[in-house]
Amino acid sequence: MNHKYIVTLTDEEREMLQELIAKGRTQGYRIKHAQILLKLDEIPENREWTYDKIREAYHATPHTICQIAKRFVTDGVEAALGRKEQVNRHKKVDGRVEAHIIAIACSEAPEGRERWTLQLIADELVRLGVVESISDTAVMDTLKKTNLSLGKRRNGVSPSRGRNL
Repeated sequence: MNHKYIVTLTDEEREMLQELIAKGRTQGYRIKHAQILLKLDEIPENREWTYDKIREAYHATPHTICQIAKRFVTDGVEAALGRKEQVNRHKKVDGRVEAHIIAIACSEAPEGRERWTLQLIADELVRLGVVESISDTAVMDTLKKTNLSLGKRRNGVSPSRGRNL
């Protein structure tokens, strides 16, 4: 594995990481990242700490170890302690989309079908322009959350359509 990011901690950074580990009152990954950073530090005592040894000792993948080193070198100790920022993690299913999913699931199945499938609902949402794209898994999660099941014969919809109350 290419170890192009060389970690050289200052005395202050080393002390701060050791204090963080000793306190132990933080998210577990921050402690693990601090421990890994301390072992990646280019000091004589760490000569025997290879990526393989670090991987075994802290149950981290070589990729994770490399990313911690990279974030330390490029963005500093705080970035290395944290996790990579998750991009595009917004939920596609808001209340409006959820309402459309439920309405479709409770409606008459498409011609030639006995019931709606998750993929058919997803395709219908796209066709109607409700969303640009959506997975059948997102549809399933929404139906689970709302306690609707495509497998049940009764979805809470009254069998007598058109009856006035």
